[in-house]
Amino acid sequence: MRTAVLVFGGMVFAAVAQVENRRLVCSFETPAEVHAIQATGARARRVAAHVTEGRYALEARFEPAGESRIDIPVRAGDWRGYGSLALDATNTSGDPVLFSVEVRDQAGAGTIGRTWWELAPGEMAGFALSLNAPPPMQMGMQGEPPVGDFRILRADHQPVDLAKIAAVRISMSKLPKPRTVVFDNFRLGPAVSYEKIVDRFGQYTRADWPGKLQREADLKAQLAEEQAELKLRPAMPDRDEYGGWAAGPRLEATGYFHTVKWDGKWWLVTPGGHLFFSLGLDSVNATEGGTVVEGREQMFEWLPGERDPLAAHYQAPGGRGSTGAASSQPARRSFSFYTANLERKYGQDWYGSWQAMTMARLPAWGFNTIANWSDRRLYDLKKVPYVGTLSVRGAMGQLSHIPPFPTLRIYDTFDPRFPEAVDQSLRALAGERRNDPWLIGYFVDNELPWGFMRNDRTRYALALEALSLGAESPAKRALVEQLKVRYGGIEKLNAAWNARLASWEELLQKPCPYDTDFTTAAREDMGAFVKELALRYFRTIRETLKKYDPNHLYLGPRFAWLVREDFAWTTGEVEEVAARYCDVIGFNVYLPRVDARWDFLKRLDKPAIIGEFNMGALDRGMFYPGIVGASSQADRARIFQEYVRSVVDHSAFVGCHFFKYGDEPLTGRRDGENFNTGFVTVTDSVYPEMVAAARTVNAEVYRRRSSKR
Repeated sequence: MRTAVLVFGGMVFAAVAQVENRRLVCSFETPAEVHAIQATGARARRVAAHVTEGRYALEARFEPAGESRIDIPVRAGDWRGYGSLALDATNTSGDPVLFSVEVRDQAGAGTIGRTWWELAPGEMAGFALSLNAPPPMQMGMQGEPPVGDFRILRADHQPVDLAKIAAVRISMSKLPKPRTVVFDNFRLGPAVSYEKIVDRFGQYTRADWPGKLQREADLKAQLAEEQAELKLRPAMPDRDEYGGWAAGPRLEATGYFHTVKWDGKWWLVTPGGHLFFSLGLDSVNATEGGTVVEGREQMFEWLPGERDPLAAHYQAPGGRGSTGAASSQPARRSFSFYTANLERKYGQDWYGSWQAMTMARLPAWGFNTIANWSDRRLYDLKKVPYVGTLSVRGAMGQLSHIPPFPTLRIYDTFDPRFPEAVDQSLRALAGERRNDPWLIGYFVDNELPWGFMRNDRTRYALALEALSLGAESPAKRALVEQLKVRYGGIEKLNAAWNARLASWEELLQKPCPYDTDFTTAAREDMGAFVKELALRYFRTIRETLKKYDPNHLYLGPRFAWLVREDFAWTTGEVEEVAARYCDVIGFNVYLPRVDARWDFLKRLDKPAIIGEFNMGALDRGMFYPGIVGASSQADRARIFQEYVRSVVDHSAFVGCHFFKYGDEPLTGRRDGENFNTGFVTVTDSVYPEMVAAARTVNAEVYRRRSSKR
């Protein structure tokens, strides 16, 4: 036993000394244990099936309700010396389940963890909830290391008094129909540890899995094997030089990518006139592999000395690719295990070899687009079409404090400096690439917080933020002027909004938060303001882009749809404006598949494209699956295929781009993301399940989309 001291970002974490053995909390061997359980919207009973400890287990049936739960009292509530609670769960339902586990102390404080992905019907797994560990973002990463072989629960990391634990709660919410799960073998175990969790190749040290790199020599063997495979299967057989459908109909050849509605479905068309469905990988680059090492040296088994040739892969604090710690942390030196492995694999001139391998992989896997955030040097190889990545930057007003993420900002498009900022931001790349037939079009900006459809306050957050400002804000002045035009007198606004303003001057000069319930008129006025803000944004972007490059498509701002529609960073008003000015409307859609919720695109009658989607798993040494979780790489590959097929089957979508080419660093990039995002690992080896899935589904895209389904 010992106490480990972790230092990062000026914070010192002392992990409590851990006892060597595990301790059983409950296994439901006596009727008294079950009788003491309090059930709300649920039923619990002792059973002799699916037992993992002793002779009995606990069967819990969760009923459809707002929240269905069982509270299991803890008799021996002194858990000091332990850092996690583990339990076994078997899903005896005919449907997949998600559940939460909460540990509560005698004072009422609680810490809760949720399953990352569904437990399949008939599946049994062990789960662990970390107790009083530092939140992983304080350690520079979003996902924490696992505890043993358990599926780590996604914890909120709230502190509890381990000397006085009172109960364990298991819950499910918003069930469409009952679910039954058998739980057993609640036991205490060791805490999450951050010591020596990364090996010399950037991999997790405490687990093995198929394909894990053991020796440097294995890199050369993997390279030879993959080169032979790519030689046998270099590209899809029915594709033209751009990856379009060579065997399909021939349409007008304009010399550049354009859109067409053909047989009731939107398509892209190649410069040569073939139908084209954009299948892309984001972040095709070698610059995003850096993770902060300075101040976190205890996490790594190996780092190169200053005279080691691989020391060239250190990155200066704050430089491009210097990623890992949360953005609130001070800038520190980083190291890229990914590029170090590329040098080990390809030699000192690794970049040229990486380029060649990458440009061979994409068409062989059925991808025909180098998508957003990618290395611009790949554009000029003219092997795979690409999208341009642009962002507006410059001195101008902004609107911030947009719930639920108050640090997000959006441009004040009423600011007279906005058009010049757009011009400065777009003209270099647009002017440079205007005559390139391999360019599909431009995404401009990414996941701007236009509003959230959760409720009125999140939907009209931009208008509420403008109201909270003073007369120095161009947005505030524009909103007041809009209201003057509609109402004329302040007394009419007061009546319509249920407000108590003394004058227009008071509204203009002072912060005026709208604290009452929304009236119909207030919703209309705030929606009109947001729509005008968006109109100025999209119109300015389009006019500027077409001024410098009239030949290529404006693909929009990549609206964010995360998990569910009420978490979409957009509103109906904004989408209508986007449809007016964008050639194709871009969305980032982090869902298991595209479904009926996307039928609103048919009303807009504009082509759309998915700029990001992803799913991840934790069975290959990664700590965080991402927004859409899978139980394994095989399950991840299955979800990938279902997602692509759902996009192909939708008449409005003209493509989807997977985020991203490679995994994020195990210990986090700049904002702490350490997701299993890649087709490629930190060692530049591939996930074979994902590659096989991509080859299969990408090969069927054109014939599937052109069918009458």
